[in-house]
Amino acid sequence: MARLVVVSNRVAPIEEGKQQAGGLAVAVMAALKKTGGVWFGWSGETVDADSGELTIARAGAITRATIDLSRRDYDEYYNGFANSVLWPLFHYRIGLLSFSRRTWEGYLRVNALFAEKLAPLLRGSDMVWVHDYHLIPVGERLRERGLENPMGFFLHTPWPAPEVLIAVPTHAALVKAMCAYDVVGFHTESDLHSFANYIRDETGGTVEHLGEEGMRIRAYGRTVLARAFPISIDTGAMTAVAQQAGRTVAARRLRESLVGRDLIIGVDRLDYSKGLPQRFEAFQCLLDNYPELRGKVSFMQIAPPSRSDVPEYAAIRRELEAAAGHINGRFADFDWVPLRYLNKSFSQKALAGFFRTARIGLVTPLRDGMNLVAKEYVACQDPDDPGVLVLSRFAGAAAEMREALIVNPFDAEGVADAIQRGLTMRLEERRERHAALMAHLRRWDIVRWREEFVAALASVPTAAERRRNIA
Repeated sequence: MARLVVVSNRVAPIEEGKQQAGGLAVAVMAALKKTGGVWFGWSGETVDADSGELTIARAGAITRATIDLSRRDYDEYYNGFANSVLWPLFHYRIGLLSFSRRTWEGYLRVNALFAEKLAPLLRGSDMVWVHDYHLIPVGERLRERGLENPMGFFLHTPWPAPEVLIAVPTHAALVKAMCAYDVVGFHTESDLHSFANYIRDETGGTVEHLGEEGMRIRAYGRTVLARAFPISIDTGAMTAVAQQAGRTVAARRLRESLVGRDLIIGVDRLDYSKGLPQRFEAFQCLLDNYPELRGKVSFMQIAPPSRSDVPEYAAIRRELEAAAGHINGRFADFDWVPLRYLNKSFSQKALAGFFRTARIGLVTPLRDGMNLVAKEYVACQDPDDPGVLVLSRFAGAAAEMREALIVNPFDAEGVADAIQRGLTMRLEERRERHAALMAHLRRWDIVRWREEFVAALASVPTAAERRRNIA
């Protein structure tokens, strides 16, 4: 069996008992344990010296290989191009772009460094699986070094429509780099079609539709299989955690603090793509338009800070603090605080208990690749008395989770109406919706996502097979 080599911006620990709870980490570790292989990426450390010092650790058949980054490379590659250009671009926030040739060159430099340090670790039969927007050019840099291994790329964010993508001056170079891979995966059919439209309209390439197998793209002298692989969660494990978490001290304290009130919950990184100001506005509309709910419902928004050194993130934090103060100042009573706004992280088990307690799961990003919180909320519900998911149509999850209440996050009153509908929904309807959502989550879990992508990558002919076919 061919080894799997995973490349990502950050690398999870591989020691037993220290795996991260995130979906990508769980899926990658399971794949590496099955095939053996390497997980390569940035160590998370910035150093005063030059980038590139390689550290290797092994646990059984798995190798963890990481490099440090210099402060300059971190600033230009990570904070600069990846998170100040690609992140807003891929989330349709063109007005937040901060493009410069300096950060573009830093992005290319670090991707070339990844390829340089990874290449000596590769064997001829290895399958290479690169993850996310930070590392789009890695495959192209490896090809330039003569590597012919099967290579796949999976994008964990949305892929924008061509008219959005072309706002970045280097859009053609990015797409050309995508075509260095053999398999390119997106979350949704919409993302896939946006990619195909760019290939047709901007490169003069061709697109062949293959039904459920995706599309065969021919551009820049390459043939690429492009396909939607919607990422998911470990549904069975999440359900089991929630059953136990409902009895934890944290869940009990939360329930006691509610004093019989219904809970609305949101859990998001503090990020402008998550639609948090619009969500706060929708909650205010709920209390304005349905005054009978005042004193009977509480909204808890958990939003751990992220990228706090990026100005846009500091600005949204100030905006949310002001909005929360305004809502609570206007509506709170001596025995009721309507909005609990928490800038802190909680363990997966604690969150599972909170999800199980909540009558409404409020997931309303302005744009999101998938949004696994939506799936986690559903998996954590008590099937005998489940809550209701209110989900943005602009989350990738909306394409799969049709039994949720689908909303437009830019319509505050519409979101408020959906919350009120969820709070008053009959038990029979709640059970029916939850059962349908759970049937899908059990069928399309993280294992299936990983296995389908790896199977597509494994079906790529080796260099030797391609040469035999040509001969």
